[in-house]
Amino acid sequence: MGGTSEAVGTMQIQPPTSTRLPWRPPDERRVLQLVLGTIWLFDGVLQLQPFMFTRQFGADMLAPTANGNPSPVAHSVLWAARVISHHSVGTDAAFAAIQILLGLGIAWRPTVKAALALSVVWAGLVWWFGEGLGGVVSNAASTVSGSPGAVLIYAVLAVLLWPADRAGMSPSSTAARAVGEHAARFIWVVLWGVLACFALLGANRSADGLHDLVTGASAGEPRWLAALDRHAADVLATGGCRCRSRWPSSSSSIALSAFMPRRPARVLTAVTVGVAVVLWVFGENFGGVFSGTGTDPNTGPLLALLALSYWRRGPEPTPAPEVGHDLVMETA
Repeated sequence: MGGTSEAVGTMQIQPPTSTRLPWRPPDERRVLQLVLGTIWLFDGVLQLQPFMFTRQFGADMLAPTANGNPSPVAHSVLWAARVISHHSVGTDAAFAAIQILLGLGIAWRPTVKAALALSVVWAGLVWWFGEGLGGVVSNAASTVSGSPGAVLIYAVLAVLLWPADRAGMSPSSTAARAVGEHAARFIWVVLWGVLACFALLGANRSADGLHDLVTGASAGEPRWLAALDRHAADVLATGGCRCRSRWPSSSSSIALSAFMPRRPARVLTAVTVGVAVVLWVFGENFGGVFSGTGTDPNTGPLLALLALSYWRRGPEPTPAPEVGHDLVMETA
């Protein structure tokens, strides 16, 4: 008994070990997903502006997107605009709730796949009924004003940032992780090829047309932003022809960056981000978010986010030799 008591007295109670995994910083794809979710949240907040709850949201903002579209598209857009105008409070509250939930769903890991999938469906509906296909089938498409439509790029980003990895070789960029190298390059080339073609359409073909596009976008903007628009319009009035002629070649170079080695591809990716910022400030007026009628930040931030998903990775590090394997070889 004495020996037993002595043993019990010397026993040490070990604290329970924690099964919680150590926190690790998010990788590149997760960071881009979180930025995308933040933009969706921002869209939902913009949808709560007082103007969105009025009949003018459907009649003055959505209905004009039917202009220039084929008859089936135009009629469906006008129908949606009428429904939204007659039920402005309920529909707008639903739009805001959907976009806020999409943002929160992307931010929460357990629901990221469902939220990304639903964002593609929602983006398709908004692109058709809310943006009139972004003007891509009309003569009014312009990269300066936001064609092919911001919401279409939301859908593209949801596909490229899907949380899955293809087996095989290490992808060259985040965009290629889920869809593969060939699909990622195809998407990039098609997008920038389309943006290059827009420079040859409608008002984009002349310096006066570009001047009028930028000037018209200043309506309803704060004084400081309208002054920036007037300055940009004056620059386009004098050098618009040079800008118009260089835009297709610049877009083509950006498109081909998907096939270039890492260093020049990174340079062109940085250029793409700069181009997206310039378009966002001087052509899109920050998406009209300072006017009280903006529904999203427009294509500028999304083009920059898309470009960052194509940022070329560095060379993969050479794996260190396995110590156990080396010892076995030496023993043999």
